[in-house]
Amino acid sequence: MPVRNAKTRVVTLPLFNFQFSIFNFLLLLTLAACATSTAPSPFSAEGLANVDRVIESAIEAGRTPGGVVHVERRGGIYARAYGQRSIVPVEAPASVDTIYDVASITKVIATAPSIYLLQERGALSIDDPVSRHLPAFIGDGREAITIRHLLTHTSGLRPGLPLSPAWSGYAHGIGLALAEIPVTKAGYVFRYSDINYILLGEVVRQVSGESLDQFATRVIFQPLRMRDTRFLPDPSWRGRIAPTQQAEERMLHGEVHDPTARRMGGVAGHAGLFSTAADLARFARMLLAGGTLDGVRVFAPDTVRLMTSVQTPEGVAVRRAGGFDLDSNYSRPRGAYFPLGSFGHTGWTGGFFWVDPVSETFYVFLSNRVHPDGTGGVVSLQQELGTAVAEAVSGFDFRAVAPRISPRPGNLGTATAGDTQNGIDVLSAAGFEALRGLRVGLVTNHTGIDSYGNPTIDLLRAAREVELVALFSPEHGIRGLLDDKVDDSVDSISGLPIYSLYGERRKPALEQLQGLDALVFDIQDIGTRFYTYISTMGLAMEAAGEAGIRFIVLDRVNPIGGQKVEGPIRAGESMFTAWHPIVVRHGMTIGELARMYRAERSIEVELEVIALRNWSRDLWFDRSGQRWINPSPNMRSLAQATLYPGVGLLEATEVSVGRGTATPFELFGAPYIEGAVLARELGALAIAGIDLAPVVFTPDASVFAGQRCEGVRLTVTDREAFHAVEAGVTFASVLHRLYPSHFTVEKVDRLLRHPATIDAIREGKGLDEIRELWRPEIEEFAARRQRYLLY
Repeated sequence: MPVRNAKTRVVTLPLFNFQFSIFNFLLLLTLAACATSTAPSPFSAEGLANVDRVIESAIEAGRTPGGVVHVERRGGIYARAYGQRSIVPVEAPASVDTIYDVASITKVIATAPSIYLLQERGALSIDDPVSRHLPAFIGDGREAITIRHLLTHTSGLRPGLPLSPAWSGYAHGIGLALAEIPVTKAGYVFRYSDINYILLGEVVRQVSGESLDQFATRVIFQPLRMRDTRFLPDPSWRGRIAPTQQAEERMLHGEVHDPTARRMGGVAGHAGLFSTAADLARFARMLLAGGTLDGVRVFAPDTVRLMTSVQTPEGVAVRRAGGFDLDSNYSRPRGAYFPLGSFGHTGWTGGFFWVDPVSETFYVFLSNRVHPDGTGGVVSLQQELGTAVAEAVSGFDFRAVAPRISPRPGNLGTATAGDTQNGIDVLSAAGFEALRGLRVGLVTNHTGIDSYGNPTIDLLRAAREVELVALFSPEHGIRGLLDDKVDDSVDSISGLPIYSLYGERRKPALEQLQGLDALVFDIQDIGTRFYTYISTMGLAMEAAGEAGIRFIVLDRVNPIGGQKVEGPIRAGESMFTAWHPIVVRHGMTIGELARMYRAERSIEVELEVIALRNWSRDLWFDRSGQRWINPSPNMRSLAQATLYPGVGLLEATEVSVGRGTATPFELFGAPYIEGAVLARELGALAIAGIDLAPVVFTPDASVFAGQRCEGVRLTVTDREAFHAVEAGVTFASVLHRLYPSHFTVEKVDRLLRHPATIDAIREGKGLDEIRELWRPEIEEFAARRQRYLLY
């Protein structure tokens, strides 16, 4: 029921679970004062209803027992509680004044702001070496780590402190953090690390002379009147605190959930803070006001700008502010509309918030998604709620907003769900142990990046005890921009030689591998037999075996899923677009294919696959949390990759498949085709999972460049029901029947590599007969494939 006053303040109370308190009494007074207002709301009623639906759906799905949202713009507020604060040991409804363990939000509400206030007062600089303030933090590369590196997670330190063997005490935790040896050089790689902020909390203690909780309370929380925000909450607050998770023999209730912070006594730079949505809203409001709230200045405007603008070292792909997230795989709360340059943070226990200075909008969501047993999850809710909040803003066009920071290459938005880690992420998290002490060559291109956008080239260059000696590039070159043969060159950034595997040779030469201990492969495939990156991998495996060196595959997800296999097995001899006898849509990862190649081609090579984490075969690319980067110039979306195993079969024929248009593989046609006729004929066949419509287009490159073409546009409506290879053969059959004097069906076999299918098309056989032709081969392949699957 939003009620408005002259300041367009919108307050909504969950009357169904109302708990009377002084806080709620004050809100009732606000409602009474608002009753006669006619000022317009900064939010639409429909949009706010959608915010409610998004949160309530997450609760109904068991992703969190409840939560509190606070949405605000230019004085207009929408605040509401949902669901339960507690389920175990007793049930209790959530209320807007519920106090939550905010976990890693501690980093940006207490720790980073304390560091910046100390810099504002001249007590330190964020470019100071950490060792200037923590003298024991030196040796093995630690002397190169600055406070800025800690703030931006570019120190090269591991993600967290070990919990085994058991230890306890603040001093012991700091000792472990000081003893940490970086696994990569400082300033090269973004790796989110609690150790960074544990060290920052100790810097605050050493420089200020007060513990982090004392300093932050005195200089931040008290001036901002954040009365419900503190480490080590008072026992009298227990009735309003949301419990988190069972630990040993007790439910954590008013005791920090993070095990490292708990061992350190509840006060640490990375976690330990408790707060309410209303208190965090005061902090966000202060940031939008340039450091001032209710007439009290807490930060200088320049300090706020530093805290909320890019502070990562130049050359690091991920952008972080002074603690806040700006542009990374953790940026899900930005949703689909808040512009680049807006900022926020997430917390493990289920809280997150996001602030957009351009629209002057922010929202806070707090929950205890780990209650009672740790099985909840709000990763997808972060994206959904960020989108819903932006959609609820009235009178503001986010599409017309220029971003405060420029997009990174390949940044096509925030991942919507999933936490899959590719092989490079797993290798990095393990400190590059598999490569330690080795001289390596790397077969890669622009798709070889980690989850945060850091190139594998840079990660290996920065890794301790790993020597990257040479690069090898596949078709389209090291940057994925070329559509012709590629020459050898030198990488302008690293100075390393780049040996082309799509020029004079397709296979590394023995002399190029001399002196190497291992050849590493990290390239994103798209799941289709005739996409040449998997052929490059096979040839590189053979070369490694001949040179007597190891071959290490950094596995990557199959973008079009790992369940479905389609099409016939390659017949005839091996060629670059059909290197191994597999079906057209193989449903395997590159690591699984490498295992098949070694066994079935008897390649004598020591093979190691750095396997994926958190991936299952039903996950398509967009559900695994990956950021789409065009793996080749004409493969620009997952929709195109979905269509490619079928439409791609027409590439060698007298048909344009859309190369030279904005949407390759989403249409096909030719000057001799009548689009309406073709669409009608194909539509009559009711191909599952796609819509077809006539289209007219003029490609500016490739087949029929500069010529007006008619044909059909394809829209995938149900990718699970769509069988791309069957569709491609259907397209070829209809084209052969309608335009036999123009369309040479034999040319389909250049990529299909199955003469029996071409004969069937020429004989006018239907899809059912062709399916039956393929059935034994698919069954054979499925049985072979099963032996090599990893997931």
